[in-house]
Order: sequence, then C-alpha cells, then structure tokens
Amino acid sequence: MDTESVERVLSVQSHVVYGYVGGKAAVFPLQCLGYDVDVVNTVHFSNHSGYGRSGGTKATAAELNAVFESMERNELMVPTRLLTGYVPGAEGLSAVAGLARKLRSEKPDLIYLLDPVMGDSGKLYVAADVIPIYRELLPLATIISPNWFEVETLTNVRLDSLQSLRKAISILHDTYHVPHVVISSMPLTRWLYEALPPSVRPPTDEDQLLCITSSAPSSCSPSSAASAQAQLPTVHALCVPLLPGYFSGVGDLFSALLLAHFHRAPSTCISSSISASPSPSPSAHEPPTSAGPPTSPIAHAAAHALAVTQHILRLTHEHALTLPAEQRLPSDDELDAAEPLRKIRRMRGRELRLVQGQAALRGVGVEVRPMQVWEDFWGA
Repeated sequence: MDTESVERVLSVQSHVVYGYVGGKAAVFPLQCLGYDVDVVNTVHFSNHSGYGRSGGTKATAAELNAVFESMERNELMVPTRLLTGYVPGAEGLSAVAGLARKLRSEKPDLIYLLDPVMGDSGKLYVAADVIPIYRELLPLATIISPNWFEVETLTNVRLDSLQSLRKAISILHDTYHVPHVVISSMPLTRWLYEALPPSVRPPTDEDQLLCITSSAPSSCSPSSAASAQAQLPTVHALCVPLLPGYFSGVGDLFSALLLAHFHRAPSTCISSSISASPSPSPSAHEPPTSAGPPTSPIAHAAAHALAVTQHILRLTHEHALTLPAEQRLPSDDELDAAEPLRKIRRMRGRELRLVQGQAALRGVGVEVRPMQVWEDFWGA
C-alpha cells in the first residue's frame, strides 16, 4: 500500500500504563486496521478507576495546548480523522474544543468522532462544568457515540419512552446539527423492548443491549416527489447479548472501531434507500457482512464495531472463567474495601483481550450481523 494513502487519526483521550481503557483500548485496534495514530494523553494513570486505587497525573490545558501548538509549528498536525474521549475537566476540554474548531475550519472533510465521556448508569464521573462545553462541541462532530445516560445529559431528556427517544435524537440532529448519532448500549427496558419492530426485537428482553444509529437527512435539496418521511433521520437498530461481569474500556474500543469502519458514501446525498458501499478501507481484512437490507455508512460501521467488540468481550469473559478462584471472587463492596487486592485481582483478570484478539480486530473469523432499519421509528 502507498504509505501516503494511509489515513491518520489524532486520538485525544486518557492513557493507563496497565490495562486497556481510553487510548490503550483505541489505538491498537486502529493500527490493526491500517491507520497511523497520533496520540495525545489527557491523563496518565497507572490503571483505570475500576481497580479502586490508582496513581498518576492529569494534563492541564496549558500542557495540552503546548502539544497542539508544537505539532502545528512542526507541520505534524495532519490528521484525516479526529477521535476525542475522556477529558477530566472543563479547562482541558476547552483546549480540546479549541483544537477541534481549528481542525474543522482548516479541514472541512475531517471525520470527527466525539465520544462525550461523562458518566454511566445515571451518574456523572466528571465535573458538571464539562456539560456545556460538550454541547458546544456537538456541531463540530461527524459522529457522536454517547451511552444512554450521556444522551440524557446532553439533551435534558429522560429516556423513558419511544416519544422521549425520538425527542432526544431530534435535539441532537436539529438543535446541535450532529450528522450521525450512535447510542451503543441501551439496556433493553420493557418500554424499549415493546417499541422495537419485529425485525429487531429478540425473543426476550433479558440480557440484551440495544445499539441505535441515526443519520440526519441529506442536506441535498429534495426532489418534488420526495416524501416528508424521507426527510426524517434514518434509524437502524440491533440487539446484542449482555455478557455477565464487569468490563472496562468497551466504549473506547467500540468508538475506535466505529471511526475506523466509517466511510462516507460516494454521493453526498444519503437516504435510507442507499445500499452503502464504503470507500476502500485502510484495512486489508474488512469483515464479511452477511446479506441484509440496505444500510447507511454509519449503520455499516456500527455493525462491524458491534461484531468485533462482542468477539473481544467473549474472549475476555472466557479467559476470566479460567482464572484461579481468588481472581474470580464476586463483587462485594464491604469485602473489597477491607481487602483492596481482592478487587484488584478481579479487575486484572478482566482486562480486554486485545492482543490475543488481534485477528478479530482485523475482521478475521468475525461474522457481522447487519443493523436493521427501524421501520416507523418516527411514527406513521
């Protein structure tokens, strides 16, 4: 391959010495798929917070800006894609936002995946003052990959019905002008399960997660024959099994794979009727996709990201089952607090098996289930 044709990702997110979260979960998969990756660390920690204790430092806004400015002076700021993840505070996130604005103005074709890492399971794990900055970043992004709680936080809409889900997605598209929204891991609550079309709904709502993609309607002028329905966002969905146990870095891995497999359709006009044939991927091993309904570029990318992420999680879970008993003890807050190594050993045995799964990262031996069009998502 001509090295000049290789795409380059600028990854701005956390770094841990041991384990696989943040950049450690994202950079290697991107490299396996043929991307050059330039890495800026927003934190440098010994390990992820799930271990209960860690040490390290957080990059200040001044330190981040010094890196960005030096790269520019040396003509090294040359990404074709931008990936941003965990940034611990508002000042640092403001520096990242400044970089994103500059890159967007200089490189209109830049593909920017914004993972607004703020919290999970109803709780923030960053300071609340980052929320308005993330909202300012939304219009700069090509793709965003929030979890359900982050969607609620960004839109101020509680997701408790199909109507609320429609409202939240509409806000992201219409108010913040995000072209592509991917909600990667929605718990399949009863209302959501009952709202799913038959083509998406699994036999039971137990032990399932739902991934949704939504692409805004094309900015092309509609023909006189175009229906109002065609001018609504195109929504795809797919359910995946929820594996038991605690995993860290899954969202970081998924976002990296989503960015890697996203390729704009040849036409600037995208509708639900397109059977998207992506631009040639840097990867020499694009996973084979099962025959399925017409899809969109973001649904194509999400299907690949889901398949590979699930494969890595299964490898990790199967490995954890082989560990000695003292590394498989169940969670117990009281016992973990009394004996920190109890929790640490458990976490250590559940680090993502990225190196062992590198063939899967390249798509070898992975069966990809296509995302399904959510018919009538917006109602009749």
